Amino acid sequence: MNLLFWLCVILLVYVYLGYPAAVWLVARLRPRPVRPAAGDHLPVVTVLIAAYNEAAHIERTVRNKLDQDYPRDKLDVIVVSDESDDGTDQIVAAIGDGRVRLVRQSPRAGKTSGLNLIAPLARGEVLVTSDANSFYAPDTVRELVKPLGDPAVGYVTGRMLYRAPDGSPTGEGCSAYMRYENQLRVWETRLGSIVGVDGGVDAIRRSIWEPMRPDQLPDFVEPLTVREKGYRVVYQPSARLYEDALADAGDEFRMRVRVSLRAWWALKDKAALLNPLRYGIFAWQLWSHKVLRYLAPFFQLGALVANLALAPRGGAWPLLLGLQLVFYATAAIAHALRDRSLPAPVTAAYYLCVLNLASGLAFAEFLQGKKKVIWKPRT
Repeated sequence: MNLLFWLCVILLVYVYLGYPAAVWLVARLRPRPVRPAAGDHLPVVTVLIAAYNEAAHIERTVRNKLDQDYPRDKLDVIVVSDESDDGTDQIVAAIGDGRVRLVRQSPRAGKTSGLNLIAPLARGEVLVTSDANSFYAPDTVRELVKPLGDPAVGYVTGRMLYRAPDGSPTGEGCSAYMRYENQLRVWETRLGSIVGVDGGVDAIRRSIWEPMRPDQLPDFVEPLTVREKGYRVVYQPSARLYEDALADAGDEFRMRVRVSLRAWWALKDKAALLNPLRYGIFAWQLWSHKVLRYLAPFFQLGALVANLALAPRGGAWPLLLGLQLVFYATAAIAHALRDRSLPAPVTAAYYLCVLNLASGLAFAEFLQGKKKVIWKPRT
């Protein structure tokens, strides 16, 4: 039990602190800066948007893309409606801009199938994917395509900024978590490639895009495929996307289960990238940032169970158990008071528990062979 406890604690510390510190250090020792071509890099861009029942957001989202600080003749939008029945199609059709195209997918088949349907219709040299409720800063597309001026770069993801106007523990925790993730992506980019993207503010060279199976997660599989092809996947923090964080813990939990489950299937599909003999540092990144991160709830559980067994021995064990129980009690209190604004350490504990509980459930569903293909709008 002693060994189990310390192994679990060391892995948890490594996942959340040790790995970021190691990436920062290695990136300083052997940096790989992105080297875009001199001058403006302004390729033709097609923005792809998959929507299901997004009548509340779709017009604002599409117009936001059309109004980007980018040459009008080099930017268009294709919206795929996944058999929406709330008026989404009619709203898009009424926008009345020749740069917008609506494609209806029927029967309903999910986001990945929708993107597979419309990507071949794009005229752009670069495909930009946006969520149906994503709002870009005015220069986001211009900033997003800049790194593609470097021929070694094949995929670029921007900076997702979650807004939590209600001050809920879930929203505040999500915002803090994304700040942590974004800083890690800065260091991973300096090292070579990042291993995770958001999907709502991404750009890929059309020449290397390829269709995916309907059950695959584009946000995860596409960048890994790009890396397999020898291109870099990089983070561009100046390409900003704004979304409202989910205030309801249940909605956030279900979304995280869906994303984590599809990520496990993506890791299975792209298992070759986990081989350090073939992919070196990137394989280490994938193991550390994704595999071990998704297994973190089991390290938490192992540390707690081992500590419960060791506590009767006295010494420091009761104190260590007390610290763990305080952590989980803090998360439970935050859940009970989730309609109130709470201190940052409290919301961090709460969100980490929501996130890891979702990851644990997703892994259990993965072992059972379950898959989630279709989605519902964020609420």
